[in-house]
Amino acid sequence: MNKRYNLLLPILFFLLGGKLVAQQTPKTEFRAVWVATVKNIDWPSKPGLHSSSQQEELIKLFDEHEKNGMNAIFLQVRPSADALYAKSNEPWTMFLSGKQGLAPEPFYDPLAFAIAEAHKRGMELHAWFNPYRATNDLDTANVSSNHLLYKKPDWFFTYGTKKYFNPGLPEVRDYITKIITNVVRNYDVDGVHFDDYFYPYPDKQAMPDSLTFKAYPRGIMTIDDWRRDNVDLLIKQVSDSLRAIQPYLKFGISPSGIYRNMKEDPQGSETTGFQHYSQLYADSKKWLQQGWIDYINPQIYFPFNYAPAAYEKLVDWWAKNAFGKHVYIGHGVYRLVEDKNGWNDKQQMPNQIRYLRNNPHIQGSVFFSSKSVTHNLGGFQDSLRQNFYKYKAIPPVMTWLSDTAPSAPEHLIAKKEKGKIILSWKSANQMGVSSSVRKYVLYQFDKKEEIDLGNPAKIIKVIWAPANQIELHINKRKKHQYILTALNFNNRESKPSNIINK
Repeated sequence: MNKRYNLLLPILFFLLGGKLVAQQTPKTEFRAVWVATVKNIDWPSKPGLHSSSQQEELIKLFDEHEKNGMNAIFLQVRPSADALYAKSNEPWTMFLSGKQGLAPEPFYDPLAFAIAEAHKRGMELHAWFNPYRATNDLDTANVSSNHLLYKKPDWFFTYGTKKYFNPGLPEVRDYITKIITNVVRNYDVDGVHFDDYFYPYPDKQAMPDSLTFKAYPRGIMTIDDWRRDNVDLLIKQVSDSLRAIQPYLKFGISPSGIYRNMKEDPQGSETTGFQHYSQLYADSKKWLQQGWIDYINPQIYFPFNYAPAAYEKLVDWWAKNAFGKHVYIGHGVYRLVEDKNGWNDKQQMPNQIRYLRNNPHIQGSVFFSSKSVTHNLGGFQDSLRQNFYKYKAIPPVMTWLSDTAPSAPEHLIAKKEKGKIILSWKSANQMGVSSSVRKYVLYQFDKKEEIDLGNPAKIIKVIWAPANQIELHINKRKKHQYILTALNFNNRESKPSNIINK
């Protein structure tokens, strides 16, 4: 079946059996937003804020994204060999206090706080790491005296205006893996996320790693293949380590949009742009093929019909090269301020969502960045709230991860009190049964309405375990039916609870 359709017409409907049928809002779909902390892009708004102000900003930001229908947050927790969290051997990031190495004042743990606030709103929290970037500039005044640069200077090289870990060193791979697994062991994160920065984006100068190549050649003939292998080794090591700690933790990577152009590789995409395979030494297709990552999140920050890299061609290419893993499309919402190449068309981003939803091998979207969405660039936040993400969605199940559905919640009961209803239930744990419940999904139907758990419009709340009670404000004149299901870490849904009429 041809997945393309006339992009010159409003893509509100699809022709099926001679009739125009509205595109359905999916019940399962990954919906995330990048919250960038480097250079205070998204949060905190500036360095040096009082801790209470930082917390207030994050609460407001998460409230907005709950209204936007997001079910996941990608929070940047390690911008440049520093930490946005307390349980770390690396110095505190300067984007919190204004000076690297200084903790927030008064003290609190931003990552623990963010996880709790995301989960309160039914959203996953994925820890976003930049594995190789060591500094954001070459100004030593911005580097803490206890930064690893001073302890292990041989682990780094300077390229352009920044310092980077040398990916060719085995001890660097061990160190980065340890940093990531430390977070997973100490924080209740739902996933680990890497962005597109592996080897640095190419500059005019040569990469200063030829001596490392000579010292650790591993029998590889060319330095380009060796660099790709260095990155491969890290991805596999991190993947194996995460699986050993938490088998259902999501591990995904967001490379730039083009793997390889067809001109260089017949299996590449019909594009002529920047290729991360050859220019960042990132063999993302291999990571999917080998099963080292659970999802790929290509940054397809291009419009429809763009000659060097058309959005529709890249979406189709990634869908065909996922090797059974999930594909979440990265959207550059920040580009909606541009007035060329179709970005000035207010239907550009809505049509991108419509297009990917018409491909069964695409499971969702991630948006860059948070403030571009909340500032409603191009009216796109309105589109999310009024149309595409009007109803909640559950993140899709990763079918390659072996698991079983959790036990259904039992003994759902309701109590009415002055304009509100209090629902409570018993989990399997409370009944003495081992349970894999991660969260609950609460559905609400009108009194005589047929129960249809496939209808996302009926999901009113996602509740994080171990909570077993929720309070809702209600219309006293209207009666409803309530029903509850449970989700495990892999978002596999249980059978429903009993039905409550109130």
